[in-house]
Amino acid sequence: MDRLIYTAMTGARSTMDQQAAVAHNLANATSTGFRTEMHKLRAVEIQTEASRTRAFVVDASVATDFSPGPLQYTARPYDVAVEGKGWLSVQMPDGTEAYTRDGSLEVSPNGVLQTRSGLPIVGDGGPVTLPPDSEIVIGKDGSISALQNGLVNVVAQLKLVNPPEADLVRGDDGLFRLQQGGVAPVDENVRVAGGYLEGSNVNVVDQMVTMISLARQFEMQTRMLQTAEQNDRAATQVLAAR
Repeated sequence: MDRLIYTAMTGARSTMDQQAAVAHNLANATSTGFRTEMHKLRAVEIQTEASRTRAFVVDASVATDFSPGPLQYTARPYDVAVEGKGWLSVQMPDGTEAYTRDGSLEVSPNGVLQTRSGLPIVGDGGPVTLPPDSEIVIGKDGSISALQNGLVNVVAQLKLVNPPEADLVRGDDGLFRLQQGGVAPVDENVRVAGGYLEGSNVNVVDQMVTMISLARQFEMQTRMLQTAEQNDRAATQVLAAR
């Protein structure tokens, strides 16, 4: 009885957490460079003598779908999409590095190339600074060229990295970081497309099917709790009749 109650109870709670994750994925179906978040549940027995008959459902793994999203042509000179594997590097307020696929960039009043949220883009020598009143072109290797007075000069180089996906962890801000901390090295094989943005890799149909499945799963778990309650009442009546 205990195993049924605790498995169903914790399963229902974890199912609600999964529903929240699916809702988050659906809300970001049009977010640039977003990566789908995935959850898997499993039952775990309580390893104590006092509660040996009980089992809890835990979120066994919070994974990320790293498959690339579709490229969308924008023609904006500051937009950039990573082709295939790889990441753009951004500088956090505390000086650490984080990684993103969201290449919808802009230039601050001080000439710093940054994300829409104001985080500086990291280049080969720190945050990328662009010269004023110049036409910008981003090359496939991440080089940034500026056209001034008829002359083309390479003014910066994006720091493009490609750490092992298993070493990356998603933060609450949606950015990825190395699990052990530190900084990922430059990968010269990473290529980008200037004037493009990468769309979200969320499959809306799959997520809707998952949401329906989770709703039915939650209903089944609540029914299990009701069944356990009915069994307990029946057992109490039998014992009371004796």
